[in-house]
Amino acid sequence: MPDTTITAHHLPPTPLIPNSPHPLLHYKSHFPSHPNAGEIHALLTRNGWTTQWIYRYGPTQPSHYHSRTHECMIVLHGSATIRFGIADTEFQDSGGGGIEVVAEAGDAFLVPAGVAHKTFNTHPQPSTFKLLTPGDGHGLPHCPNEREEREVLEKVEGVLEGFCMLGAYPRGSADWNFVTGEEGDVGDGKGGFEKVWEVPVPGLDPILGAGEKKGEGMRGLWGMGGV
Repeated sequence: MPDTTITAHHLPPTPLIPNSPHPLLHYKSHFPSHPNAGEIHALLTRNGWTTQWIYRYGPTQPSHYHSRTHECMIVLHGSATIRFGIADTEFQDSGGGGIEVVAEAGDAFLVPAGVAHKTFNTHPQPSTFKLLTPGDGHGLPHCPNEREEREVLEKVEGVLEGFCMLGAYPRGSADWNFVTGEEGDVGDGKGGFEKVWEVPVPGLDPILGAGEKKGEGMRGLWGMGGV
């Protein structure tokens, strides 16, 4: 396992965004600069996480969070800026807020349920946001086993361009949703940030797994996982 610098970012709630008592974790350059999606999928599977999508990102996207599940994002290609911790209108009204992190190929992020994130300033910059894997972004359909899932991901890897990330979620968790926190879009979190904060902690860090050293990754920085 490579030596990895893990940066923890603690993000307090805002009027529109629950964020989380758990820190956002950034695993800088954990994977090679040309990551292998099939190998990453195998690692995530061993650690109890399910690969659900590879997206190619456009120039920007709305700030949003997931109220039902934690998320692991791994950069496969290109670079971008990701702003965490604040809704778009809050950022515009205050002229700042949250944190901004440069994401590059080989980086991984563990995003707690409730933490807002917005990808922008993508390089190289294709024209459109696009789901590159089969299905609707909530899993890999028609793949009865891990070998076929890996084959699908490796085919996608051959056509990557622009800024692309792979997304995974704890096995058995609720489907991810897309909540902006703006007026009329509060998802499951209307008046109930506490519900978002109670999403269970998975058993293993998606990246470090059972090899996590004391205090290093998710189990150390979030508290021990349950199952």
